[in-house]
Order: sequence, then C-alpha cells, then structure tokens
Amino acid sequence: MSDRELRTCPFGGRRTLVAAGRTSRPGGGHQVGPLEQIDPADDPFLEGHESQTPPEVDADRPPGSAPDGPGWRVRVVPNRYPLVAPDAPEPEPEAVTSLFSASAAAGAHEVVIQSPRPVVSLSELAADEVERVVAMWQRRLRAHADAPARHLIVNERPAAGASQPHTHAQLLTFPHVPAELARERERAAAYTLQTMGGDLTADLLQEEVRRRERIVAIDDDCVLLAPFASRSAYHLTILPRRAALRIEDQPDGIGGRMVHLALSRLAARFGAPPPLNLWVRTAVAGAERTSWRIELLPALDRPGGVELGAGIDVCTVSPEQAAAELRE
Repeated sequence: MSDRELRTCPFGGRRTLVAAGRTSRPGGGHQVGPLEQIDPADDPFLEGHESQTPPEVDADRPPGSAPDGPGWRVRVVPNRYPLVAPDAPEPEPEAVTSLFSASAAAGAHEVVIQSPRPVVSLSELAADEVERVVAMWQRRLRAHADAPARHLIVNERPAAGASQPHTHAQLLTFPHVPAELARERERAAAYTLQTMGGDLTADLLQEEVRRRERIVAIDDDCVLLAPFASRSAYHLTILPRRAALRIEDQPDGIGGRMVHLALSRLAARFGAPPPLNLWVRTAVAGAERTSWRIELLPALDRPGGVELGAGIDVCTVSPEQAAAELRE
C-alpha cells in the first residue's frame, strides 16, 4: 500500500485518510502516561459506597445479597446527569418551525459499574471478569429491547471523555435511529440486494481471514482485527465468527475474552492502558441483514479540523502496521 490512501468503511461508508507517515511529524508520536490513581474516599462507584449513587436497577450479585449494598460484581444505576430521560419534556410548540426542528430528548441513560474495586481500565480485570461485564451489557440491552436504537459505550481516562476514573459503561436508548446507525443498516441491506443474498459482515470477515494482514487474533467466537478504514491509530474491531443481528441474543459474555485480549495487547504496546472509547453495535429497528460488533478506539490523536469540519477521519498508523504490532 502507499503511505497515503483514502479508504471507505464497508459498514457505514465513512471516509478515512490513512496517512502512515504522519507520526514522524513534530508532536506526531503516540505516548501514553500511567493510569490515574483513584482516591477511594472520592469514588462513588466503589463497593461500600452504594448510597452515593441512585438506587440500582440491576446487579450481578450472589444469592441473598441485598440491593444497594456490598457483595455485587457488576452494578447498574441510572445516570445522575443523563443526556436523555424518560420524562423529557416536549419543546414549546412555538420554538419548532420549518427551520428549527426539535423533539423531546426521551430515553434511558444507565451506568454499568464494571468492578467493585477502584479500577480505571477494563484491561485491569481478569478475562472472566470482563466476560461477566459483557454479560451485563447484554442483559441491559435486552431490558431495553423495545427502543428503536440502543448505544452502549465505554469511555476510559480523561482524554477519552471519562468524567469518573472508575471504569464504567453507559447505555443510552433513543426514540429514533441515529443517522450513523441508519446508514449502516441501509448499506447492509443494499449489499444483500447487490450480491443477491450476501451478508456484509460474513463476507467481509471471510475476506479479512483470507488476507490475514489485518487480523490480530481469533478465538472460538470472535475475530479481532484492525479495520480496513480505521478511524484512528490502533482502532480495533471485534466481529463474531458467525454473523448475528444482536449481541444480546448470543451466549452471555460472548466477546468478553476478546475484549480482554485486545485491551491487554494495547496496554502492552503502549506500556499502559491507553485512553479508550469503546462501543457496541447491535441491531436497530428495521435492521435485517447486519451483525453486532464491538469497536475499540484508543484516544491517541485529538480530532482536528479535517475530522470535525470535513467529516473525514485521519489514521496515522496504517491498519496493517497496527495489526502486525499487536499480533506480536
């Protein structure tokens, strides 16, 4: 490949400029500092501090463990500062015109506290603990199955937008299908028509495995790869070996061991767990030919005017180079 390519994401059609030589420019390298330290006295997500959060809506607890008390392994509470809310009011009628469109920001916004210990990164957990976390993600996605779209995210470390250092996920539901997710739904359907029955994820994965150059690891359930149109340096995607619409319909904890492996490889590459944005794709309303996946983006490069103004992502390490490094 050349050191400058404009690539298109097969799933959503986003464009990425792969500019492999950019890391050599002044300030263009990738350094990761040590993990922040959590002061237990100020950690509302710590076991024993349950009174500092809203009452839990779900938890992985041993039998006989009382709600809103110690003993939990993974705990779910409403977000104290939600982006969306079930009782969000409708805008004033006079504020909505043909020029200015608005609607109620209605939906659920939950926090999944991923460890009772003061842990900053999922990479600090054991593989079976990450499986337990993923099983809770699935459980909460099932609990909101009626929502047109559900978006589960993890932001770790301040550079990735984390406001609390203790590792946690957030689940948001929306009364509509956001444009990015709608584009992926429509592209998957169009691919099926164009190929007379083909499955975008299954065909993509088959080709990636044949080429091998972007594959990082494979286990019984999933494949870890650096996607062709990586949105940033060391972007990783987890795809199921057998395409399926919804992660919540799969065996509990599926993909958890691969999440653990991916984060462990990234931590080894940089000497510490990098700031991270992770999200789970699962089927939205109307989707019939798509598959769940998990996206992991280390927050190593701050988005600039190209990304924000032109909507073109910039990846300063080629996916092929990133995969080769992480395979080692």
